[in-house]
Amino acid sequence: MKENRTHHYEIMCLLRQTAAADLGAAVDHIRETLTRHGGEILAMSKWDERRLAYEIEKQKRGAYILTYATLPTASLAAIERDFNLSEIVLRYILLRADHLTVEEMQATDARQALADEIALRAERQREREEAKAAEPAPADA
Repeated sequence: MKENRTHHYEIMCLLRQTAAADLGAAVDHIRETLTRHGGEILAMSKWDERRLAYEIEKQKRGAYILTYATLPTASLAAIERDFNLSEIVLRYILLRADHLTVEEMQATDARQALADEIALRAERQREREEAKAAEPAPADA
């Protein structure tokens, strides 16, 4: 019988600019991909949103999401396949995180800050839509 081993991994995902605009859906996509394959997320944080050094699939900007997770080794190929087929993730790197302890990984957890940013972006979007709806329609000349 084959033993199902798990290890700690560090996953850096580069998201499309359009996905970065809807950060909540992008974070949910990463979370769902990892948990669907038996993973447990230890920490997740938004690293940065910046201009890329070179265009990737005609994208000039992207957002980086850093995730630490415990994953079954048997599911790594399936996770990589899902990230490769994803419309949200431009690039990713999945590395074994033997150099960090679980406490160090959990110390980088910024899921609450990420949730706050997602809520703030949603609120700003609602305000923009309300302001646009409140504008009077231009009169035909």
